[in-house]
Amino acid sequence: MPTRARERLLDAAEDLFYAEGIRAVGVERILSVSGVGRASFYRHFPSKDDLVVAVLRRRDERWRAWLAERVEALGGHPLDVFDALAERFARADFRGCAFINTMIETADPDSAAHRVAAEHKERVRAYVSGLIERDGRRADAAELAHLFVLLVDGAIVTAVRERSTHPAQRARAAAAALLTTARTTAGTTAGAETSGSAT
Repeated sequence: MPTRARERLLDAAEDLFYAEGIRAVGVERILSVSGVGRASFYRHFPSKDDLVVAVLRRRDERWRAWLAERVEALGGHPLDVFDALAERFARADFRGCAFINTMIETADPDSAAHRVAAEHKERVRAYVSGLIERDGRRADAAELAHLFVLLVDGAIVTAVRERSTHPAQRARAAAAALLTTARTTAGTTAGAETSGSAT
């Protein structure tokens, strides 16, 4: 069962890492902010790297739960992902994607933190694919989900630069165009197959 000291360490580290970066924040700073002693820290986490991984895993679960909750509240359509993102972008403490930031800071793709961050992106892609399938797009859901996540990541990075919600709105428009184009293509293909089978 998690101890209160462990939760305080995770809370402090998550806030500090997101606001200032993983490399910029040392163990001493985390101890100071959390109020947890050094011995207790090392009972829970053998190293700072282990703490980073634990922070990312917890944030992954919480972020995806938040996204699913907001998307359902907004209507459950794949495009609602971008409306949920716009809400995030509007927050004063928005500093981009913690997982993209981690992959930039820990450039080694074999590092544990980098792998956890990459796994988060894959889980988001799978979630979006499920939304697209539920919207009746089973045949091309996987490819569309890849494109949606590309738009999501681009919107996040652009929102950091622009400090506005507009990137989410522009990404939503691009995603809507993708869905329309895919529907038109699918309809044309189906019509051609039907016509061909009648000759």
